[in-house]
Amino acid sequence: MNAFAQFRAIGVDCRIVATRPDELPSARLMVDRAIADLDAAASRFRPDSEVSVLSVAPAAGTAGTVTLPASPLLLSLLDDALWAADVTDGLVDPTLGAAMERIGYDADFAEVLARTAADSPASVGAGRSGRASTPGPRSTLSELTMDHRAGTVTVAAGTLIDLGATGKASMADRVADELARTLTGGFLVDLGGDIAVAGPPPGGGWAIAVEDEDGTVPQRISVTTQGVATSGTDRRHWQLPDGPHHHLIDPRTARSVPHTWRRVTCVAASALEANTATTASCVLGDAAVAWLTERAIPARLVGQSGEVSCTPGWPMPARQDRSAS
Repeated sequence: MNAFAQFRAIGVDCRIVATRPDELPSARLMVDRAIADLDAAASRFRPDSEVSVLSVAPAAGTAGTVTLPASPLLLSLLDDALWAADVTDGLVDPTLGAAMERIGYDADFAEVLARTAADSPASVGAGRSGRASTPGPRSTLSELTMDHRAGTVTVAAGTLIDLGATGKASMADRVADELARTLTGGFLVDLGGDIAVAGPPPGGGWAIAVEDEDGTVPQRISVTTQGVATSGTDRRHWQLPDGPHHHLIDPRTARSVPHTWRRVTCVAASALEANTATTASCVLGDAAVAWLTERAIPARLVGQSGEVSCTPGWPMPARQDRSAS
């Protein structure tokens, strides 16, 4: 009998499932520690996080760049983010934190929703953090480099790293593997919809509920070693004087992507790969189905009118299951 724990952390719903109930308390402690480490390294909402400190450091010399020491965790997370940028030809870009702030997402999402439009940082051109938001924040991806031997990261001055597209997925993969190495049994780690599994799966595999916008579950899928991720425009969205916005940014415009897909779910070799695919799909819009099909990524995409598109390899539901997950 599987045991599970559900909780909220870093602004998202989290879940741990263990095939050995006696290992769940230890697993929870390890996941809590991993989430705390992720927050300290990569939170845009903490002035003392590594990415925040990096963003306000002055440029050194005439190169217009900043080089600072970085923790092994941040360097590893940035490696994953640059991998995602490379395999998507820049559709997933970790250097657009300033653009995210400019459209109002510079605090825990509950706080963003609680603001009035007139109080939004996007209406005054600066983030709550106090960082100036220059017109048209641009990608500085080409200037992001790491020196693992020296333990440093270099960015264009003023760059606010945003690992929203890869950080939780990377950590889910890492902590699931750590649980399987150090404890007995199998584990599922879900950090805000980025799902990683490791160790022996339960009989029949890990059952993953594929939710629709209203919380109903039209389908459940089963995985044994793969990662699963969901991205979309249906939940994290808000209204500003210049129109609606959400948390998925198109690097080509530094603005929220068009609302082509309400929700995209992908299955891949890891949570990182799955979330990279879902994020790229939201940026690609109508071209996403062909892009995913070319890469043999099983996916379910829900359009703005509720129409569902699936790529080859996505399991067709045997029946409609409308129960809660």
